[in-house]
Amino acid sequence: MQDHETLFDRVRGSLLGGAIGDALGWPIEFESLNRIRERHGDAGVTGFLRAPDATHPQQITDDTQMTLFTAEGLLRCPPGADPNPVLRRAYLRWLATQNQEKPDPEPDGWLAGLPFLYAVRAPGNACMSGLRRQSEGYLPPLEFGDPGPVNPKSKGCGTVMRSAPFGLAAFGPDRAFYTAMRAAQLSHGHPTAYLAAGAFATIIDAVLTGTELPIAVRDTINRLSVMPSSAETVAALSTALAIAHLGPATPERLELVGAGWVAEECLAIAVYSALHTYRTGDVRAGLLLSVNHSGDADSTGAVAGNLIGAMYGLSTLPIEWVSVIEGRDELLRVADDLVLNFFYQDRAALADRYPLDSELPH
Repeated sequence: MQDHETLFDRVRGSLLGGAIGDALGWPIEFESLNRIRERHGDAGVTGFLRAPDATHPQQITDDTQMTLFTAEGLLRCPPGADPNPVLRRAYLRWLATQNQEKPDPEPDGWLAGLPFLYAVRAPGNACMSGLRRQSEGYLPPLEFGDPGPVNPKSKGCGTVMRSAPFGLAAFGPDRAFYTAMRAAQLSHGHPTAYLAAGAFATIIDAVLTGTELPIAVRDTINRLSVMPSSAETVAALSTALAIAHLGPATPERLELVGAGWVAEECLAIAVYSALHTYRTGDVRAGLLLSVNHSGDADSTGAVAGNLIGAMYGLSTLPIEWVSVIEGRDELLRVADDLVLNFFYQDRAALADRYPLDSELPH
């Protein structure tokens, strides 16, 4: 295990980095690169676009919301239980936040009682429709390589943008990979959608413990290459590595990877952006690169932020961005809880916030 301070810093960095990328990209999510430059200059967006004040911090979206509920599901899973039914119920708690204005008088758990999580900011269609189906009864995942039972043709990035906690939970690469893929099938059944989620969790698991990013990506490509239906995810990650070798990172080169609306492109854009930080040491530039393009800017920003934060830690993130993020204190709390629960097995300190859920579907 790496030293105590570094571990906490990196897990905090992953959750706060994801929230920062999410907030940077949210205002420009549906704009083209040309339009971004017309409005904000040749460099594009260089910081938050909405001036914060004491009551209006920088807004996060469903990307960060669902990441928090992923973490909560893992924290509420009884030891030895199948996490997927527990994660389903965590995601259904998130779904409730998108359908009501404020928490219930007696919310199911600490997270569902946080009013800021009830904001509705363009949640993904497949996440919403898939979880509505899950609300009718648990639909377990199918064999890997086959279309899952829910939204079998959907490969949107909603699987990847919520999956960092699987790599932050001390699972190791195999368990992180398979747990993330099974959970992705709760809303998205296309094999690329759930394989990309598993790949992201594996990369996060690797860099969190100090593996160099290019090695982590190549190891993940090797893992994927022997799996059925993995060609799209392998091609996207391979493209990100290849384009990173063409020269200095630019939005134009980033757009050769894709737009990020689908899972494998979102993951590959995040990897390309994080590789820029890996080569230059410039955390700010990597985060800004991940959102300045014609695509799903908040999701690519969130995934890149999760990855860059796990690599370099909270201490490297621009403090002026960290200090104004919506839900900052709650994100830090969840990050520390992940470390306490999964790395130090200090369950007693968490019992009030995360009551253990039944392992039986209901």
